[in-house]
Amino acid sequence: MPSSSFLAFDLGAASGRAILGQLETSHLRTKELYRFANGMLPVHEHLHWDIFRLLKEIKKGLAICAEETRIASFAIDTWGVDFGLLDQDGTILGMPFAYRDAYTQGAMEEFFKLIPRERIYNLTGIQFLPFNSLFQLYAMKRDKSSVMEEARDLLFMPDLFHYFLTGEKKTEFTFATTSQLYNPRKKGWEDELFGALGVSKSLMQEIVQPGSLIGKLDKNIAQQLGWRDVLVVAVASHDTGSAVACVPAQGQNWAFISSGTWSLMGIETENPIINDLALRLNFTNEGGVEGTFRVLKNITGLWLVQKCREAWEMEKRFTYDQLMAMAQEAKSFRFFIDPDWEGFLNPADMPKAIQHFCVRTGQKLPRSPAEFVRGICENLAFKYRVVLDEIRQISSNPINKIHIIGGGAKNQLLCQFTANATGLPVFAGPAEAAAIGNIMMQSRAHGFIQSLVQMREVIRNSFDVVVYEPKKTKEWSEAFGLFQKILHTEFTDEK
Repeated sequence: MPSSSFLAFDLGAASGRAILGQLETSHLRTKELYRFANGMLPVHEHLHWDIFRLLKEIKKGLAICAEETRIASFAIDTWGVDFGLLDQDGTILGMPFAYRDAYTQGAMEEFFKLIPRERIYNLTGIQFLPFNSLFQLYAMKRDKSSVMEEARDLLFMPDLFHYFLTGEKKTEFTFATTSQLYNPRKKGWEDELFGALGVSKSLMQEIVQPGSLIGKLDKNIAQQLGWRDVLVVAVASHDTGSAVACVPAQGQNWAFISSGTWSLMGIETENPIINDLALRLNFTNEGGVEGTFRVLKNITGLWLVQKCREAWEMEKRFTYDQLMAMAQEAKSFRFFIDPDWEGFLNPADMPKAIQHFCVRTGQKLPRSPAEFVRGICENLAFKYRVVLDEIRQISSNPINKIHIIGGGAKNQLLCQFTANATGLPVFAGPAEAAAIGNIMMQSRAHGFIQSLVQMREVIRNSFDVVVYEPKKTKEWSEAFGLFQKILHTEFTDEK
């Protein structure tokens, strides 16, 4: 029988982690072996991912693991939509663009002239965001990128690392569904979209399901580590897919928030929800494990705090704990913002961008870090209530609790505010949800776990969950009314 130790690489936009998992009957033990920074690399006014540095960090994580134990397999999950291109010799054609780069500006609206918005949604069921893979490809074709002329294979971010480490070119299902190039009804790449792009569908790879084998670790790398026959497994390679697989829920009457740089809020369903109402509300249908779908919305998350913290570093460096403690003492409801306003996507100075929003909507300006951070957390919680109300419109299943997973589960202020704003109990944890879901799907691939239900039972047995009950709901409901007014305020920079 193979070892029951598994290594998960969970790569986020700000950092990467190598987490070792040891499965013992109905209990999972995890240990962080290595953590490294990640970030967008500015090159000639564009933002890229330093793919080779990340590969080096993954190899370092493997080496650290090799000093500690032997593993049955490892797997990689990353953020969504971004990709790299290979030439006919298998050489990568430059560093992949980062999704916050401005090169896709206008691409979505231009593509709607080729295929109407309604038709695209009917084909894919994916939320319209300017950085979706579909619009990234269109922008490259529009701009006559020389890279597109040479490209023979498109590999999404986890696919690239799998290719570098095994030589295999495959795309995992959950990631394929995020691209807005996949048709969930036909269960394959959508010809009509590739025809409109003027791009050959031969660029795309075979789609494999989470829990299947990608290949074996390259012999030379394995030899250096002193390993033999280490398998590389396709888990839910989109990090939200792995995170939602980790939700320690029972039954069906719950919503999730995968909370980090982004907040992904939604429900798990057996089938996608693709109809006029879901289109109007701009919900996305992303693939999950065991044939499930995640019907959700992308909401700007703790990126707002992260970027404020970066702006303040010139004067003083705050830890996240310091900021949250300060915010706890600040006054409530000082300002209201739409966290998803396009001006917050990647501003040079986030505090100034927030103040700009407040000026344009006729509000008093936040001044202190405490006011900014408390206001961000309050407004995120209000946005969660908006999305919760919309989920209730598109789904008949009652929702009586919210599970917050990911790094935001450790943010006590945000979790409590979410309970207050929604009027529902919030169950927070685990924090390393994507890595744990990654490990559990590797266990599933090796036959140690038999089902998603069993996976979640093991997770409940293994990790503490903190429950936040709603407080001050009347006060929060009144403030929500003010938030809604700001949310529906139309303004432009010309105002």
